[in-house]
Amino acid sequence: MAKYFNFFPISPYIKDNDSTDLDLLTNITARFGFEESFKENDSTFYEYEIRDGDTPEVIASKIYGDPEKHWVILSFNDITDAQYDWPLEQRTLVRFIDSKYTANGSANTTPQSGIVWSKINVKEYYKVLTTTHTASQTITINKYEIDANTYANVSPGTITQTLADGATITVQTSKETTTYYDYEIEDNEKKRNIKILKPEFVSAVDQEFRRVIVNGG
Repeated sequence: MAKYFNFFPISPYIKDNDSTDLDLLTNITARFGFEESFKENDSTFYEYEIRDGDTPEVIASKIYGDPEKHWVILSFNDITDAQYDWPLEQRTLVRFIDSKYTANGSANTTPQSGIVWSKINVKEYYKVLTTTHTASQTITINKYEIDANTYANVSPGTITQTLADGATITVQTSKETTTYYDYEIEDNEKKRNIKILKPEFVSAVDQEFRRVIVNGG
């Protein structure tokens, strides 16, 4: 990461209002990004699933042969915080959940009390409608987030309707909940699927990055 900022412009900084002394600081507010049309073009990337142990540097080394190209991985996926926008390893995730929710538990000094609290308390309530069309053999599932009171009044059941052509539609009503623990697990898993810019485009992108950052566009 350190070499990445070597290309950023240097800006003068006054130490305090009553001083004429200047410091020279790296302007880390400079930004480089990809056009959306480029990122959405199937020919420029392929899908990649982040595994435990993968870091932007590790992936850049495997794909591009250079760990310093980590910025390509991050920028192409609009990741600005490599710590929290990147999936945590399992052990780190457990510690994160425990720390985040420990204060919610009554016995907040007990080891992993945050884990216990997160597993028994509900964050989200859902009503689920599963529609089956017998003629086309298609199944459609619609999931609606609702509040706790509405959830309590949802009655699971099945309704079947016969259409004019004799086909039937069956709608099954059910309900689901997501605990805080499951929410954190699912949110972490969503971060695993990223796009990898194909290696043949990296050289041109690197040149453009230097032009934009070093020369100011």
